Amino acid sequence: MSNDPSAAMAAQICGQISSVFGPPPPYSAAAAFSLLPPPLQVLVEEIARAATASKEVFVHGVGREGLMLKALCMRLFHLGLSAHVVGDVTTPLIAAGDLLIASAGPGSFSTVDAICRVSKSARARIVLITAQPGSGSEASLLADAVAYLPGQTMADDQVEGSGASPELRLPMGSVYEGAMFVLFEMVVVRLSEKLGQTPAELRSRHTNLE
Repeated sequence: MSNDPSAAMAAQICGQISSVFGPPPPYSAAAAFSLLPPPLQVLVEEIARAATASKEVFVHGVGREGLMLKALCMRLFHLGLSAHVVGDVTTPLIAAGDLLIASAGPGSFSTVDAICRVSKSARARIVLITAQPGSGSEASLLADAVAYLPGQTMADDQVEGSGASPELRLPMGSVYEGAMFVLFEMVVVRLSEKLGQTPAELRSRHTNLE
């Protein structure tokens, strides 16, 4: 019988990520924002609105958060949307009615604030994904909608009782970033249903330059 601890470790990690989508413990920081709509609902509604109006969708994040948003952008393209990663050389201008999806897990990043400022001046809609909706950051004040994802980030990774398993504690923002990936997969499933896109249609848009 194998002594490989991988399965147990994977279960602990998945448990930490899945807890982000469960009800918050009473009197916790997350409980204070429990009346905000679920992040799945926020993202599906905002992206579906942009798709129906044939608007452009832009995503922006830094570090590993940015990598998760790039994965979402790829799937939005597979769904038939005109989707772009901010900073790519082919990114078009953002205009009125377009949608920017930005992430600032710990609450604030200077580049996220700046991108949101430009987007707001162009009269685009802004959705901010964050674990710290009460941060008071410029991005949070400019956002038209907030997708609250209460995962551990660098803002609270050293706080005792932050929800991490005592046996295995993921570093820095790994819980938040893992929850982003899971959230985006759920978003794609719901959007596929809402936009009437079949798996075959998604696959037909995948690049053949691999």
